[in-house]
Amino acid sequence: MRRGSSHRRRDGAREGLECHEPRAEDGPDPRIATPTEPGETPCTSPQESWLADDTPWQRTGSRRFLGDTEREQDREGLQSAHQEAERPADECFAALETSNAQLKQKIQELERADQSLQAALSEIKTLQRQLREENRCLREEIKGIHNFGEIVGESAAIKDILSKAAQVAPSDATVLLLGETGVGKELLARAIHQWSRRKDRPLVKVNCAALPANLIESELFGHERGAFTGAHARQVGRFEVAHGGTLFLDEIGELPLELQTKLLRVLQDGEFERLGNPRTFKADVRVIAATNRNLEQDVGTGRFRPDLYYRLQVFQFTVPPLRERREDIPLLVGSLVQRFSRKAGKAIHAVPGEVMQALTNYPWPGNVRELENVMERAVIHTQGPTLHLMDALALPPAAGRGITRTKTLAEAETDCIVRALEDTLWKIEGRQGAAAALGLSPSTLRRRMQRLGIHRQDPRR
Repeated sequence: MRRGSSHRRRDGAREGLECHEPRAEDGPDPRIATPTEPGETPCTSPQESWLADDTPWQRTGSRRFLGDTEREQDREGLQSAHQEAERPADECFAALETSNAQLKQKIQELERADQSLQAALSEIKTLQRQLREENRCLREEIKGIHNFGEIVGESAAIKDILSKAAQVAPSDATVLLLGETGVGKELLARAIHQWSRRKDRPLVKVNCAALPANLIESELFGHERGAFTGAHARQVGRFEVAHGGTLFLDEIGELPLELQTKLLRVLQDGEFERLGNPRTFKADVRVIAATNRNLEQDVGTGRFRPDLYYRLQVFQFTVPPLRERREDIPLLVGSLVQRFSRKAGKAIHAVPGEVMQALTNYPWPGNVRELENVMERAVIHTQGPTLHLMDALALPPAAGRGITRTKTLAEAETDCIVRALEDTLWKIEGRQGAAAALGLSPSTLRRRMQRLGIHRQDPRR
């Protein structure tokens, strides 16, 4: 009985534990307790009644539900805290990016300022070198003090030269001075510079014959550091030093052919490049060139570029030698004696007649430069107020006809061909012709005559 009753109780318990959703037509569920005591809140719905049941399994499910809710709240709290923690990090990162951009901008500004300072420093160094070059040129000018007022003479030849110099000086035209060595071409160039509007800027002199061919270009146009072996620093060229002034190119006939093209470009366009620098520089320079060579003949032989010759020949005149203006010798002697006496601290006031006669009759192959040297030696030798010559001025055989100089190869060849043509009455071909006499073929002789400019109407025949 007990066993059967216990089975029934267990079955009844299982039946009592089965969950059925309440239905409206079933009426109130007798298993849900309805509070009747005072102070208790009655259940108004099956769900609330279900929760209000205080069975053990219901209390366990409620705790689990509350635990899930707390975990969800904790999760939301953690996410909120994480977002709150990330917000300052984002703000710090944005601030760092802003600071980094500002630093980059400051660095770029400093780099630009540094580049500007470097460029300014480089320009200052260039100006310093240019000032040193100008200073050196001015010292050379003072050392060889030549004033245009020292051009002494009253002859018609010297007056004509001074008149031409006064005409061309105010312009910027290129001037070509021709004449023998020592006639005073540099002195005349200084006079033209002093009479020009560029007189407040330096007169820079370059002797083209005194410099090696491989250094003339560097001397004229300058070079950069490392442009060639031995170029340890940048050097400013004479064209840059003479900017705004005058450049005197002495012995222009000795300029190498490869540099004549570059000089022609400067004269035409006013532009040049330094060695080792592709940048083009402008040059505001007036050029005065001088030579003792026959440039026209050098053009015919191919030694001098014809385009450069015509560019230099804008205003050309020849300075006469001293033997062609002998009437100026007494004035020159008096001026030179006065200058050298003051320099030596002596008082020399008289020049004997025979001394003056010897000085006047001498042909002076070295022209005024030779006269200066003779006068300085005479002043040093003189011990009283009367001048005594130290040199014996012997008259050479060609005294009356002037001094002869060594002829160039082209001149000698021209004279030889002309003499052969004159001897054969200008007959070129045949056994009795000039070609046979010179050992040349007639075609070769004609080509040489054409190259040297020899014609039958040549005044030398």
